[in-house]
Amino acid sequence: MRLDLLKTLNEERAARRAAVLVTDLETGAQRLVKGAEAAADAMAHEIDAALRMGKSRGVEHGGRKYFLTVQAPPVRIICIGAVHISQALAPMAKLADFDMTIIDPRTAFATPERFPDVKLLAEWPDAVLPAMKIDRYTAMCLFTHDPKIDDAGLIPALKADCFYIGALGSRKTHQRRIERMHAAGFDDAALARIHAPIGLDIGSVSPAEIAVSVLGEIIMALRKKPARAEKSA
Repeated sequence: MRLDLLKTLNEERAARRAAVLVTDLETGAQRLVKGAEAAADAMAHEIDAALRMGKSRGVEHGGRKYFLTVQAPPVRIICIGAVHISQALAPMAKLADFDMTIIDPRTAFATPERFPDVKLLAEWPDAVLPAMKIDRYTAMCLFTHDPKIDDAGLIPALKADCFYIGALGSRKTHQRRIERMHAAGFDDAALARIHAPIGLDIGSVSPAEIAVSVLGEIIMALRKKPARAEKSA
């Protein structure tokens, strides 16, 4: 690999930005496509599919064979609310190889005893999220039912390019949420990104079943095109 390509690849990795190294298997020629520039590339379809899967792969384009070396940041799930659903979701997320962080300023809920082996921040979301630099490889789940806490996570998520935003609550609760976000300056297009009620509609009842539906919806948003949010938009 050329040194200039390696340097750029390392810069993108350090900044948690995706990139794809495109190698012509016949000539050995290589070029680097940054994730943000993929939509304008001649091989946009193939590159987008590889990025969504997060896996390197061989492809054909224009009668030629290429190998796409994918570099994608680890996917993060941030849960606002140290609740029973978060407790059930944490081990599932680990099995699916997702990093997970739980944020909740309520110290009675955010305890290491309830959340062993999980990154836990007993802080207000708006105090810790800026340093976390949420991005397009971040999923945000809002679980507290408390607007003061959930909205402190929702507003930064809407301002960022999170690939998934989900919020717990009834349709009435969500309508009130939409009204608050409109008052905060967000338009309908931005608010259409919110999955609410959170999770796939599988008839889930218990916290563990809801966690299954949430993880399934996160994976769908990450891997499948078009995802539900894209259809709504």
